[in-house]
Amino acid sequence: MTRVLLAPDAFKGSISAAAAAAALAAGWRAVRPGDAFVELPMADGGEGTLDAFLAAVRGARRMPVTVTGPDGRGVAASWVLLPSTDDAPHGTGVVELASTSGIELLDGALRPFDADTRGFGQAIVAALDHGVSRLVLAIGSSASTDAGFGMLAALGARITDAEGDDVVPGLRGVQTAARIDRDGLRALPTGGALVLTDVRSPLTGPAGAAAVFGPQKGLAPEDITAADAALARAAGMLGTDPAHPGTGAAGGTGAALRAWGAELVPGAERVADLLGLAEAVGAADVVVTGEGSFDASSAAGKAPARVAARARAEGRRVGLVAGRIAPDADTTGFGAAVALVDLAGSTGAALGDPGRWLTAAGAALAEQLG
Repeated sequence: MTRVLLAPDAFKGSISAAAAAAALAAGWRAVRPGDAFVELPMADGGEGTLDAFLAAVRGARRMPVTVTGPDGRGVAASWVLLPSTDDAPHGTGVVELASTSGIELLDGALRPFDADTRGFGQAIVAALDHGVSRLVLAIGSSASTDAGFGMLAALGARITDAEGDDVVPGLRGVQTAARIDRDGLRALPTGGALVLTDVRSPLTGPAGAAAVFGPQKGLAPEDITAADAALARAAGMLGTDPAHPGTGAAGGTGAALRAWGAELVPGAERVADLLGLAEAVGAADVVVTGEGSFDASSAAGKAPARVAARARAEGRRVGLVAGRIAPDADTTGFGAAVALVDLAGSTGAALGDPGRWLTAAGAALAEQLG
């Protein structure tokens, strides 16, 4: 009997990490029914982080909440309550920006100047109102470049322009902001807040939030300079160093959270620790990980790289499955690597039925690694 750990990340826009792990298990089981499986969906702080905690942590509960989405419309979202522990006697609240203020919520109708993070802040407030002892905040997949001002406003801060009026939502408001009044700002819970992000970018400059991520959110090239200047002024109002790694995450939400007192940590690494990856790898013979697109950037802190590194350190056989494996990807550390587009024959076919092709990939990996 082979003990198999299935620890994929989500295949973004296609299938969740939990569903991917289940499909891989079904395929492997069809070839090797006597093997034992542990499904441990992974995440790096972006979309799917809540589902990873729900799947991996016994007693985790989904807590529904309605928030204001990045386009101003209501969104039925949730946060996750983790059970009480010695260092968090009233539980830990896990809040995900992707499901409250994320770019996927815009359905392609980007709003580069108006999208904001109010919904994320509202979900944090719901967790605080529940009385959690600690927060874990996942800030990947942002829709906005609002320096986290929407989140801070939801938490009770008042952000005003030179005339003393409340600023409008989004980057447009950041560009006119002159003062942040923190008198009404909610305090961190007693156990503090960890911020999970796979982005280590500074807030400003050529590697900052506006220059690197603004175009993905709809900013035109001619908008970047003004947006970067607005973020620099925001850093002054927040009292935070714009060069600090991670402050540029989620359109500057990393900077706002750091100013609030939260700790910015690498998403994939800390999620792996929180989910018990080391223990799961130690109990396995074979480890399978993956994500939607595996390329040269995957080695820079993303969940599959973290899983693979841990497995190799323990001397375990490692398999990779991805929607596509880019020509620049380094797969030399994997005993087997399977791309869904190769199995399906095209990108469209793979995206059209990812569960089917992940099942086929599980069978293929069983043949090679079982």
